[in-house]
Amino acid sequence: MDKIIKYFNSNHGYARMKDLKNQSFHPRDIANLLEKGIIEKVKPGLYKLVNFDYDQSINRSLVDVCNAIPQGIVCLSSALSFYGLTTFNPSEVLVAIPNSWKPHKIIYPPVKFYYFRDRFYTPGILRMKKGGSEVRIYNKEKTVCDMFRYRNKLGVDIALEGLKNYLKLKESNINKLRKYTEVCQVKTIMMPYVKAIVG
Repeated sequence: MDKIIKYFNSNHGYARMKDLKNQSFHPRDIANLLEKGIIEKVKPGLYKLVNFDYDQSINRSLVDVCNAIPQGIVCLSSALSFYGLTTFNPSEVLVAIPNSWKPHKIIYPPVKFYYFRDRFYTPGILRMKKGGSEVRIYNKEKTVCDMFRYRNKLGVDIALEGLKNYLKLKESNINKLRKYTEVCQVKTIMMPYVKAIVG
């Protein structure tokens, strides 16, 4: 079992069942580690080591989701919360996936999928890498604009809060924001708010 734990450690705390089998680890030993709470299932076929020395500066739920869903991009209020642009703390990780893609069931953390057409899915993706972990997330400008695109589902209040907090940032960039209002097709809705806030 020590060899299995060593294998998890060498893979930044994660391992897929097919890779464990390829290493000739016995399924019974893997089940034993699962039963003892040494590893836990993220989704069918993907496990993580519970006591791995994970980089604490990255939200583990976001890393788990990005490991479990190769096409997943953290979006909307989850991205807004990650950037500290809202006081709202979503109970699920909101994840954008391509319109045609069918995701696997995630056991933990709770996930809500949003199906984005390619023109909304592709722009503005950031890949943040730390200590062997990667989080794929939309940049701040795309996130704020997506919030306005989904304002009827997620609420105008949280979209406005995100916009106001973004505009207070030293690195806020109205030209970049305007570009993403066009990408997200929310320019006529958002720009009057921007003008009113900036003055």
